[in-house]
Amino acid sequence: MKATYIKTQLKTIINVSKIVTIHYYEFDKTFDFKGEKHDFWEMVYVDKGQVEVQSEKETIILKQGEIIFHKPNEFHAIKAHESSPNFFVISFVCSSPSMKYFEKHHTVLNKTLKPFISSLISESESTYVIPKNDTQLKKLDKKEQAVIGGEQLIKTYLEQLLILLIRNVLKIGSSEIFPSKVSMENHLVVSIKNYVEDNVYKPFRILDLCNSLGYSKSYLSKIFQSQTGNTIASFATEIKIKKAKQLIRDGEYNFSQISDLLSFDNPQYFSRVFKHVTNMTPTEFKLSLNFNI
Repeated sequence: MKATYIKTQLKTIINVSKIVTIHYYEFDKTFDFKGEKHDFWEMVYVDKGQVEVQSEKETIILKQGEIIFHKPNEFHAIKAHESSPNFFVISFVCSSPSMKYFEKHHTVLNKTLKPFISSLISESESTYVIPKNDTQLKKLDKKEQAVIGGEQLIKTYLEQLLILLIRNVLKIGSSEIFPSKVSMENHLVVSIKNYVEDNVYKPFRILDLCNSLGYSKSYLSKIFQSQTGNTIASFATEIKIKKAKQLIRDGEYNFSQISDLLSFDNPQYFSRVFKHVTNMTPTEFKLSLNFNI
């Protein structure tokens, strides 16, 4: 009796149809590529040192072990950043809808995925003639003695890397896929502000903030000051005084009660801080509202 077998159609979420260029660069500190745009994808992985990557809307520093993708027709430029960098670049054609995961984002490459980069570099060097540090390379020439199957392995290594990167994204359930350094820092600044405002009635301690957000004091302080021009402590004080002004306008509490509510050490200290921030004492501020004291 003849058995009946059902052939299962295999679904493909990533299909790299063409490889355009492959590079492994080893530049000195003076390297500066002014930029370009093209109608295919580009992936950059930093193997050593640091590079500054400029795209249409932002400039980021890409460090060792980090990877970035440029979508088709997105302008991008790259130059050395305080180091003599080594980096791998592969450009390719892929129209799969799942490539949306890689638009405008970069990430640290998980150590389990680094072997795919090594395999891509190895197969590329065995399969194609790749001139060293040629930023003008426009066409890949296959080696006469290329090992059989190299082209297909390059394709499958790249597809596997892309699929596993997508899996990592979906595993952590991030709605901000591969957040950039800038977007991550923006998020942290917003989180700091929200924490301060939500805890305005409590004594402000920066270590409590650090424990809540899971970052060091030096890192949060640096990020906050670089983006706002203000220290976290000064911002926390300003938020307390802003709340104090609201409470004075409401007229439900006297100055001593407001000082206690906002966790100042004593009313005299509250008055000094209020004047430092507003250039008025609490009494002068209340008078300016035409309240009867």
